[in-house]
Amino acid sequence: MSRSSILLALTAALAASAAPPAHADQAFNRIATFAVAENLPADADKKAKTSAEIITATEDGNTLVYSDSPYGAVGFVDITDPKAPKAGGLVKIDGEPTSVTVAGGKVLAGVNTSKSKAEPSGNLTVVDIASKKIEASCDLGGQPDSVALSKDGKFLAVAIENERDEELNEGALPQLPSGNLKIVPVAAGVPDCAGIKTVEVTGLSEIAPDDAEPEFVAFNEAGEIALTLQENNHIVIVDAATAKVVSHFSAGSVTLENVDTKKDGAFNFSGKVENQKREPDAVKWLDNNRLVIANEGDWKGGSRGFTIFSKKGEVLYESGPSFEYEAANLGHYPEHRNKKGIEPEGVEVGAYGDSKLLFVGSERASLVGVYQDTGAEPKFLQALPSGIGPEGLLAIPARNLFVTANETDLGEDGLARSHVMVFERAEGNPAYPMIAADLTDKGVPLGWGALSGLAADPETAGKLYAVSDSVYGNQPAIYTIDATQTPAKITGKIVVTRNGSPAQKLDLEGIAPDGKGGFWLASEGNSEKLVPHAIYRVDEKGEIKQEIAFPAELLPNETRFGLEGITTIGEGDDLTLVAAVQREWKDDPKGQVKLLAYKPKAKEWSAVRYPLEKAEKGWMGLSEVTAHDGRLYIIERDNLIGSEAKVKRVYSVALDGFKPAKLGGELPVVEKTLVRDLLPDLKSATNGYVVDKVEGFTIDKRGNAYVVTDNDGVDDSSGETLFLNLGNSVKTN
Repeated sequence: MSRSSILLALTAALAASAAPPAHADQAFNRIATFAVAENLPADADKKAKTSAEIITATEDGNTLVYSDSPYGAVGFVDITDPKAPKAGGLVKIDGEPTSVTVAGGKVLAGVNTSKSKAEPSGNLTVVDIASKKIEASCDLGGQPDSVALSKDGKFLAVAIENERDEELNEGALPQLPSGNLKIVPVAAGVPDCAGIKTVEVTGLSEIAPDDAEPEFVAFNEAGEIALTLQENNHIVIVDAATAKVVSHFSAGSVTLENVDTKKDGAFNFSGKVENQKREPDAVKWLDNNRLVIANEGDWKGGSRGFTIFSKKGEVLYESGPSFEYEAANLGHYPEHRNKKGIEPEGVEVGAYGDSKLLFVGSERASLVGVYQDTGAEPKFLQALPSGIGPEGLLAIPARNLFVTANETDLGEDGLARSHVMVFERAEGNPAYPMIAADLTDKGVPLGWGALSGLAADPETAGKLYAVSDSVYGNQPAIYTIDATQTPAKITGKIVVTRNGSPAQKLDLEGIAPDGKGGFWLASEGNSEKLVPHAIYRVDEKGEIKQEIAFPAELLPNETRFGLEGITTIGEGDDLTLVAAVQREWKDDPKGQVKLLAYKPKAKEWSAVRYPLEKAEKGWMGLSEVTAHDGRLYIIERDNLIGSEAKVKRVYSVALDGFKPAKLGGELPVVEKTLVRDLLPDLKSATNGYVVDKVEGFTIDKRGNAYVVTDNDGVDDSSGETLFLNLGNSVKTN
């Protein structure tokens, strides 16, 4: 650099230091979570399946309106105070509401009334918002999917899908009758049923020209409708006033490199997908000339991203796997269904202040990407944690709010219900993610998830280690975490190997440094799956050097709920491994579980019993054990989520009272002391619902305590991983 360049750089730096501070960055953070089941009538079955699919808001932004197809209703949520949503009730409808919009004081809902896929039918139902009464309906002559209101409120567009039967001939097209586009005149919120116009969109696509398969509609300011024909991989532009097709074009295809294409219990971002059709689902206009589509690839696809087109069909931007990489860096990659990847399904656009923002929802990663529209390549800003299966996205810029409707309801399995989640844009930093990874030096995601055990480095404060469980059974891994950063950063990954290859038949649930650069690992066994209950010692490269099988005194009484944590006490010849068994085995009294002790030098097993809290519902068990400053710290939890969760706690057992006895005889019961109730921490961390699996806990050299949750590898889970830095708030004496 020349002397003049150096002087210019120094001058610029001094000027910058003297300049007034810039405006603080704006970020979205979740401020409320509303379980759709809370809207059920008092006399309804509280386990009835519900869903929030497509969501909209009243014109003042104070009431959310969503379609609930499985319950057959339109639901309302009062967000006058967005931090405290209130149930607004339901309006039952004869049929399945598929989409909703608001026109004045009315809800216009597309309702599927089909007898079968071969006999599609449906209507447009009008609900008065004030009275919650159905006022009218218009026959649509087919099964509606998406509805949208023009910006001036004069027209309603309805995509008549006439959905194909995926079980018939493997879902092959054509499957008649074909769908079409309906344009409904609207005056003061009231549709003119007699004035409905039908726009036939057959004969336009190359895949199945006789069977259009319309999917989603959106209006621009010029009164033009963008219509996606998902399975036909096509986009049609229609002028609402004249009901004429203005243009149409193929959505085209993408070739993706460095993506994970195999469902094999391992992350491997080295595959290639060639000429994959985009198969767009949702569409929104960025302005009168540009539109963005979510490339779900629901049928034969797996194009994994989103694309910005001109309305003439020119590709202005293609995201490729970049959004998928963002999801993978946050532990949200759905490896169990990666043939299609994260499946972007919903898009939304909103102008917040001077920024036009683009939101992309991933159905399978349960994540929303937030981008700034630059006119060229969008700038990624942040990712928002959503409930399971975000379907509807709603921007409410006038209130600095953003809302997701998450359709998946797993209440029958004791898992998460369908939720509506509210986010607010304000000055400050994102609360989520709480832990993340960067791309590797090869430019691909590190690949992580299902963190099930946590341990602190004995020498370096803030340096932690975690393991992943059987979700990634073909790539069991040890992760290095730098907890001094915000969010915490996963800086390294060691694959556990046996004879140089990724070790099989492991379900890693606990980890403890061995003081020699390696680790002790606890694996939860399951004899039905030929996974042994065992403790393993690995070196610094992850190679298994020692396997400690359970003794004969234990195995006859086994269940599949085995080891869930491991720690060490003592050293040298007195070194003892302490491991927590999750639930009662056959020889345990009800409400008591074992803390096992093993002395590697003497090869001796012993144990104590640990008394569990009484479970009013579900079950109670242990998830972690870690030794620190004369005590064992133990995670005890129930297997419940949301409002039903009651016990997510840290207890301690004094080592002075930890006197394990030989197996086969009477085992002493230890005395436990409550250290911290984690429920308030879990509720306030990101204002989501309380998750089930609080699985990792440790205390580092400086006395800071950390907690991590297991996201189940995004399998029947929202994918959220909570990483809590509790500081020195956990008393250690």
